[in-house]
Amino acid sequence: MKNIALKFIWALSLFTFLASCNQPINFNNVDEMVDKAQITTLGISADELDQKIDNGDMILLIDVREPNEYNAGYIPGAINIARGILEFNISNDKFWEEAMLYMPEKDEEIIIYCRKGKRSILAAQTLQQLGFTNVKYIIDGWKKWEMTFPDKFEKNLDQLGHDDGGETGGC
Repeated sequence: MKNIALKFIWALSLFTFLASCNQPINFNNVDEMVDKAQITTLGISADELDQKIDNGDMILLIDVREPNEYNAGYIPGAINIARGILEFNISNDKFWEEAMLYMPEKDEEIIIYCRKGKRSILAAQTLQQLGFTNVKYIIDGWKKWEMTFPDKFEKNLDQLGHDDGGETGGC
């Protein structure tokens, strides 16, 4: 009887330990969430990206800002997939066909950016969770690119309409 009780206590302890491992992480604010995500994501500088572009490296450059932000100015070669729909479009054949591009492979180099870097860190983490293994974000985002390379960008002026292209999303 004593042996059965010990096995029961051991099994209950093991179950409690394993159940506690799957508890969701709660954050006090978005900065804590970004800091946690940054631990598992890789960043590159605007200079490193410029060098990759100049070298003709095969990369998929994704701008995760909202369309009005993207249309006001973006890095040449970037495709716009807003942060809110990234998970739904990254593996969607129809999206890539409409963009006249191919769907990215899981090991393809993907570089993500947003205005200042926070959305792109979270987006990079999301793509990693979806199985993409070579994802990076631009450190300090579009603002760093714009300040470092003020003449290397494109605009979609015909897409701006009455919107001034101001920032949305808070970061």
